[in-house]
Amino acid sequence: MVDLPDKRTAFMDWYLAVVEGARLTDKRYPVKGMNVWTPYGFLARRRLDTIMIREIEATGSVPLEFPTLIPETEFQKEAEHIKGFSTEVYWVTKGGSTPLDVPLLLRPTSETAMYPVFAIWIRSHKDLPLNVYQIVNTFRYETKTTRPFLRVREIHFFEEHTSQATEDLATERVASNLDAFARMARALCLPYAAVRRPDWDKFAGAHYSIALDIPIGEARTLQIGSIHHYRENFARPYEIRYEAPDGSQKYVHQTTFGLSERLLGAIVAVHGDAKGVAFPSSIAPYEVVVVPIPGKAGSGDTIAAAKAVAERLRARDRRVHVDPGDERPGAKYYRWELAGVPLRIEIGPRELERKEVSAADRLGKKASFPLDRLEAEVDRRLAQYDEALYAAANAQFRSAFAVALTVHDLAASKHVRVVPWCGSEECGHRVEEAIDGSLLGTPEGGLPLPLPKLEKCITCDASEGLRWALAGRPL
Repeated sequence: MVDLPDKRTAFMDWYLAVVEGARLTDKRYPVKGMNVWTPYGFLARRRLDTIMIREIEATGSVPLEFPTLIPETEFQKEAEHIKGFSTEVYWVTKGGSTPLDVPLLLRPTSETAMYPVFAIWIRSHKDLPLNVYQIVNTFRYETKTTRPFLRVREIHFFEEHTSQATEDLATERVASNLDAFARMARALCLPYAAVRRPDWDKFAGAHYSIALDIPIGEARTLQIGSIHHYRENFARPYEIRYEAPDGSQKYVHQTTFGLSERLLGAIVAVHGDAKGVAFPSSIAPYEVVVVPIPGKAGSGDTIAAAKAVAERLRARDRRVHVDPGDERPGAKYYRWELAGVPLRIEIGPRELERKEVSAADRLGKKASFPLDRLEAEVDRRLAQYDEALYAAANAQFRSAFAVALTVHDLAASKHVRVVPWCGSEECGHRVEEAIDGSLLGTPEGGLPLPLPKLEKCITCDASEGLRWALAGRPL
């Protein structure tokens, strides 16, 4: 039995206990921040990849994979990018015992690996658009405290890179990425805010950056991904040009869309509770666990019945696990609740006699139903569970925000603040100082709470150029 800390008062202690208790990862690998993907965590990650692949390929993006090592000569071509990542890269300076003529680095992200090749691939307007993605490991020397999935040094990373003929087409690609992520997030029952970062906090080399933020309590937010519009900022140093229909040479406009394993951490953080993880059925390694309960004469009959139930559900492409172990049923229930399994089915002598099963979803809703309705009932109950999970997450999301109109409101609130902002960097930093956090930026789209009329900036009293901005403490 795992004694979990209180999520509301000791979030990080609760999070670490849940991740370890559910056996999603093992942090005992001898390189800090490079953790082992355990079988259960790996299955969850693979489900995440499946969802991301499905939604990005629906937009016309195609997969590829570039090498892990990047020559220093290519990395140096984009000075602003170097400034953003130079303190975080891992260097390779020898091949065996021979010093390398050109040092190599492990990719922190892939712009500087891909774009020299894009310059070869793209010659004509007929080669555009180029929309490609890869799912790979990236490496960043994280100097802060490492946390499983949230802050690691070897990162499981989805990244799309696109090249478009014009700025407007690149802007359309950003919108397409936002739509694709909305579908991904709905499949994961995750409400989120798309937030355009202020200029001082955008991705190195970007024209603008849109972050995908999730509030996780006490004014804290977790960035789980980002979308960037580069204009020609990378195309020019890497000479990615095409011949237009009129014969002129033009630089491409580029975008990227990145999601990391933080998405798995967000699912734990948002849906988890006092019992442990609560996986939406779309990502759950096992959607259903079947627990045979032995009778006085032994467990043979119930184990056989449990296996028969599992086979019927697997024939419907459900991910099912049978747990015939020697533990007491109560211990099994506890363990699978901690692991976040959406639906548990129990089969004991009473169920066998009545030709039915008992079921309990991860949120505690219980029922019994006849075996001849097994497939339909499992489909229905998993759908109801996902809707209930999303409704609970939405309620948390709405309650995470509060409007702050004065500096006093800023300091007093324990919510993600929604503030009137004039857009100046000076006022943005004043907000950050007041909350010991960050001005996250301006939301793309609406917010889940009523807003008063914009009248003046929260710090300088300006009445021109006002917009609503979010402020919080990034995890």
